[in-house]
Amino acid sequence: MVTTAVMRKSFRYISVLLFVYLAAAHGPTIKEGVSYMWEEISALRFSGGSLAIGKLQGDAAILIDEKTGKILYGKNEHERLYPASTTKIVTALLALEKGDPEDIVEIGDEVRFRTAGESSSGLVEGQRITLRDLVSALMLPSGNDAARTIARYVTTLDTGHVQSTEDSISHFAQLMNERAEEIGAIESHFVNPHGLHDPEHYTTAHDLALIAQVARTNTLFRQIVSETERTINTGHSAQTLVNRNKLLQEGSEYYYQGANGIKTGYTGEAGYCLVASAERGDANLIAVVLHSTSADVWYDAQKMLEYGFDRIKK
Repeated sequence: MVTTAVMRKSFRYISVLLFVYLAAAHGPTIKEGVSYMWEEISALRFSGGSLAIGKLQGDAAILIDEKTGKILYGKNEHERLYPASTTKIVTALLALEKGDPEDIVEIGDEVRFRTAGESSSGLVEGQRITLRDLVSALMLPSGNDAARTIARYVTTLDTGHVQSTEDSISHFAQLMNERAEEIGAIESHFVNPHGLHDPEHYTTAHDLALIAQVARTNTLFRQIVSETERTINTGHSAQTLVNRNKLLQEGSEYYYQGANGIKTGYTGEAGYCLVASAERGDANLIAVVLHSTSADVWYDAQKMLEYGFDRIKK
């Protein structure tokens, strides 16, 4: 019996072939897209009546069943690469495990340690916000300022006294590595809470999937990373945080129905990275893409998620 999914995928395949035919017949304007479309055709593979993933642009990728941890697909999943801001999954996990979401955290001089062009949530020294909102500032707009504040907050809890920003980051990185090892993410090494490039700050797609799987066992973490936006009270004014995850944003061309997390990332060295999660029926999947392009990082994740849901359904 031919399923709706197979019909839809078959239609896509036929549409691509038709596009190429029209391009050959109607000149250079349409022909501009031919090379790309031929690449799409070469990436399409059918196996047992269902569409396989085909070609991914990311240098490394993995797809796992969130509930069981079973690997459904892997590409260079153990290759050491830079995680960029997907690092913040570990930071958020530690914040929620070690802190109280209702704690009021005062923003200190750690927000002055900015690097030109880095992502920021716009925190200002002297503001007072809940830890829950601080984690939102970390995960939605990907605030490096929030990452440094969390590192200082958690370090203060862990050591019993306030430390400098530099010492806090060093101590927090130690906690990150210890927690990663506990999870089984033994191919990673973290030196900061935000993911700005450092040659000694690295991970693998496999490790990020493990970390994300554990993080999503935390109810508040799942809630935060699924929000498209959140308005927080900084003590001085209200501020709206917008999630950078385009899979969640219905107005985006990359919107993916069922997406519910988790974290984007980018640096020049890391390329475009994404840890994505999605739910369909009783199935929950986590897809990780490392070192892709600005557009393909979304398509890479979508391809894996579609493949996974199709496979689980059978």
